[in-house]
Amino acid sequence: MRCFVALLICVGISVCQSPKPIFDGRSLTGWRSPDKSGQPYFVEDGALVCPPGGARLFTEETYADFALQLEFKMQSGGNNGIAIRTPWGGHASTEGIEIQLLDDDAHKNAGPTEICGAVYGIVGAKRGASKPAGQWNRIEIRAQGRRIAVVLNDKPIVDANLNEVANRRLLAERPGFLQERGHIGFLGHGSRTEFRNIHIAQLPPSPPDGFVSLMNERHWQGWIGRLPDIEAMSPADRAKAQTEADAVMRENWKFVDGELRYTGKGRNLVSAKEYRDFELVIDWKISTGGDSGIYLRGSPQIQIWDNPVGSGGPFNNAKNPNNPSKKADNPPGEWNRFRILLIDDRVTVFLNDQLIVKNVQFENYWDKEKPLPESGRIELQHHGNPLTFRNIAIREIAPTKP
Repeated sequence: MRCFVALLICVGISVCQSPKPIFDGRSLTGWRSPDKSGQPYFVEDGALVCPPGGARLFTEETYADFALQLEFKMQSGGNNGIAIRTPWGGHASTEGIEIQLLDDDAHKNAGPTEICGAVYGIVGAKRGASKPAGQWNRIEIRAQGRRIAVVLNDKPIVDANLNEVANRRLLAERPGFLQERGHIGFLGHGSRTEFRNIHIAQLPPSPPDGFVSLMNERHWQGWIGRLPDIEAMSPADRAKAQTEADAVMRENWKFVDGELRYTGKGRNLVSAKEYRDFELVIDWKISTGGDSGIYLRGSPQIQIWDNPVGSGGPFNNAKNPNNPSKKADNPPGEWNRFRILLIDDRVTVFLNDQLIVKNVQFENYWDKEKPLPESGRIELQHHGNPLTFRNIAIREIAPTKP
């Protein structure tokens, strides 16, 4: 079986992965459509065919880090796409990632992020690698952490670190490129496209790219105890109060087996540092009836609770939406993962790889007539019940230059 040589060389890896087929050349086993309309895909001469008017077809399995290889053939003027890390039924280019497939010869005016092989709308590709309509092309896609590499017909055309995407509009409109895991799929755009020899090699997960861990057990690095709600204190009184608050913190917040556990007593846990724009990853677990939340820039809160509405909403918003678009929680007693993006005063939240809050204005709870502070602390809130957190990491995003 052919190794992914070109792709691995492109990203500086010489060890050949062991791919496996995810299309058997005879049936749609392992694939199904999330759409109720559109022409169904079919198999013809060993190829998976998206007919004109075809909808979308996704793998039943989800993938995180992988190397994908396949061949495709387009009709003249053709347009399609490969969805990766996309939630079931989600819009690939906004809720996941779309690798564009296009007959470049018929779309001369397509921009760099729209041509064949580009990370659609996000990262441009090098031109000149695609073959004319009616010929088979071979594409190889490697997704490991935030690094995406694409090789088209043995020519490296994309080698990108998605953490370097700092465009505010893209972060607001297309937050799906932050997804860690999702389905692979094909995206019908009105033209016939054929696929064959579809193989994938799953890769071991990579450390979070560009993130700083806030799970330092030895020195409690990154966290302090919450001070009492006293507005005016002298520097000496504040230092004394902080020492006392830190002592209360250590009594009730404990690092145990890689987890941050809270007894349900004492006060909230507060980040020692103030943050402006950032991406926060945090795993959390509550018991039946549990209630918690995460303050952003010192303002409450991204909600955590055992409630039919679901967790993840900006609960204290008064003028703007304050509930998640869907309930994506795992049952009490099981782990959940937040991925929270705060840019300017806009918040986007993924819960368990599902986009539940998209670019919603996050309000200043303490003074509703003022905008959200430009920076502030992260705070883990409690309501008198035990809580557990793990894998807390943050990636600061530099503000836009004037």
